[in-house]
Amino acid sequence: MSAKTRSRMVRMLVYAGAASSMMVLLFIVGYILYKGIPHLSPKLFAWEYNTVNVSLLPALINTLYMTVLSLFIAVPLGVGAAIYLSEYARRNNKLVKLVRLTTETLSGIPSVIYGLFGALFYVMYLRMNLSLISGALTLSIMILPLIMRTTEEALIAVPNAFREGSYGLGAGRLRTTFSIVLPSAGPGILAGVILGIGRIVGETAALIYTAGTVPEAATGLLDSARTLSVHMYTLSSEGLYIGETYATAVVLLVMVIGINALSIWTSEKLGRRNYGKI
Repeated sequence: MSAKTRSRMVRMLVYAGAASSMMVLLFIVGYILYKGIPHLSPKLFAWEYNTVNVSLLPALINTLYMTVLSLFIAVPLGVGAAIYLSEYARRNNKLVKLVRLTTETLSGIPSVIYGLFGALFYVMYLRMNLSLISGALTLSIMILPLIMRTTEEALIAVPNAFREGSYGLGAGRLRTTFSIVLPSAGPGILAGVILGIGRIVGETAALIYTAGTVPEAATGLLDSARTLSVHMYTLSSEGLYIGETYATAVVLLVMVIGINALSIWTSEKLGRRNYGKI
C-alpha cells in the first residue's frame, strides 16, 4: 500500500468520524427541540414554583448566581497559578511537576466524588448546610484544574519574542506579564473560562449533595439553591412533568449555545485587537 493510499484512507476515516459526531449532535439537539418546544409556555417563567406550575425561573436565577460565584473564586486562583507556573517557576522545578500532576489527577475525578467531599467538608464540617456557597465552593474546585491548564497552555503559546522585546525595552517581568503576555493569551484564557461555565451549568451530581433542591431563588449565600440541571433531574425523577423537563432542556441548550457563540465572538475580537496592536 502506497503512502498516498494510506493518506487517503486516513483522511476518509477522519471525515467519517467528523460526520458521525455531527450527526449525533444534530440528532440530540433536534430531539430535545422536538420534545421541548411544544411545552414552552409563559407559566414556566413565573416567579413562584408550586405543584401546579413547575416554573424554571428560580432555577435559572440560581444557575446565574452559582456561575458568577464559582468563577469569582476559581478564575483568580487558576489564572494566578498558571502565571506562576508559566512565567515565574523554573522549568525543572519539582513543585511545578507536582502541581501539574495534581491538576491532571483532579481533572479526572468524577463529579460525584467532589459532591461527596463538599457534603462532608462544607455542608457538615463547616456547617454551611445545603447552600449556594457550598455548591459554589465545590464547583470552584472542580473547574480550577481546567482553568489552570488552559491558561497555562495559552501562556506557553505566546511567542518568546514578545517577552524578549518587552525586556529589551526595559520592562520588568511583572509589567511584561500583565501588559504583553496576558493580553496575547486572552482568547485562550477566555476559552478555559467558557469551558468552566459549561461544566458549572451542566453539573448535577455535585450540587445535589451541596446546594440542595429547594425550588426557590436564593436570597443569600446560605440559602439552598436548585440550578437548571438539578431542576431537570428532579422533574424527570418524579416522572410527573416530563414535558416540562424537555422544555427546561431547551432553555439550558439555548444558554449553552449562546455562551459558546459569545465566547467565539469575544475571542475573535480580542485576537484582532491584540494582533492589531502588535
